[in-house]
Amino acid sequence: MNTKDKGFNTKLIHSGAFDDEFGSATVPIYQTSTFKFKNAQHGADCFSGKSSGYIYTRIANPTIRALEQNIAELENGYDGIATSSGMGAVSSVYMALLGAGQHIVSSDAVYGPARGLLEQDLSRFGVEATFVNTSDTDQVLAAIKPNTRVLYIETPANPTLNITDISACARITRERGLLLVVDNTFCSPYLQKPLELGADVVLHSVTKFINGHADIVGGVIVARDPEIYKRIRHSMVYLGTNMDPTQAFMVLRGLKTLAIRIDRAQESAMKIAEFLESHPKVDWIKYPGLRSHPQYPLALKQMRGFGSMMSFGLKGGYEAGRQLMDNVHLAMLAVSLGGVETLIQHPASMTHAAVSREDKLSAGITDDLVRFSVGIEDVEDIMEDLRQALNKI
Repeated sequence: MNTKDKGFNTKLIHSGAFDDEFGSATVPIYQTSTFKFKNAQHGADCFSGKSSGYIYTRIANPTIRALEQNIAELENGYDGIATSSGMGAVSSVYMALLGAGQHIVSSDAVYGPARGLLEQDLSRFGVEATFVNTSDTDQVLAAIKPNTRVLYIETPANPTLNITDISACARITRERGLLLVVDNTFCSPYLQKPLELGADVVLHSVTKFINGHADIVGGVIVARDPEIYKRIRHSMVYLGTNMDPTQAFMVLRGLKTLAIRIDRAQESAMKIAEFLESHPKVDWIKYPGLRSHPQYPLALKQMRGFGSMMSFGLKGGYEAGRQLMDNVHLAMLAVSLGGVETLIQHPASMTHAAVSREDKLSAGITDDLVRFSVGIEDVEDIMEDLRQALNKI
């Protein structure tokens, strides 16, 4: 089925799907490491690129290709590359687009390991990195050097929920011949389409909203340009960060309900954010749907909805936050996000523990910051869980 002109939910169900000889209603799992050739010439043609046949699952696999093409269509990109984890996607992008002596400008409030890989590992091979608050374009402009090659942004940022203007960043990168990479994990293609706003590459941890059921890890990259796509796929294949066919099948299954899950979760998140904003024990809250959010007008313009992620701090600081996290019963104290279950965690000591204290504070990742991922449970139950835990502080 040609789904190019279909609605988003129709694309979720049907994009990337193909007919097999048995008429399977879902994309089958091609659980094989290698593929046999029809003859010697066919094998040679596959390796030379004259044939589009499959060779080896690290390079490509029909189940994985269905997922890659589905998400590429959802993002309105050229093509997709599925990886074994979100960090597999980040690593493949870094390796493809950066080299010794080159420089990257990145959001300071970004997924901790994505920052750590630059600071602790790629720096050993001559890659420079500068981390700034990319929601302030003046800081972005000031950070660009003659050897800068990539601007890497995460919006909304993890875990501060700062929002970066993708279109403004795209204008900056176009004028200077840079590449713009956007981590779209917090939104998914349902709420935000960075490629349409001028980005060159978009990536996701599909572990989060896209799969949505906390039962696999995975990543995906979508490029707007065929040449950039080829560079990143080449890096993925050589790094060996390919997704497994069963992983891809699970993500395809979870993906079908993406819009329904997000609609439910963000409807609840708005009510929870309003509840927390008015609670006497809450010192501050960042949720893109609240008018108090400093980039609320930008969120309204750039995003289709406000999502289900928020961060907040309690008046008792970290100790009060610790008591809250130890006393919730429905919300799970766990890292990750974007699943059907509500999760709560403390970034400064958990997901961003490897980032120095100085850098955390500079990025707004304070000790009192609690990150909250709203699931699809009944909103009254989530709010009651928070209420009873807050009462114990």
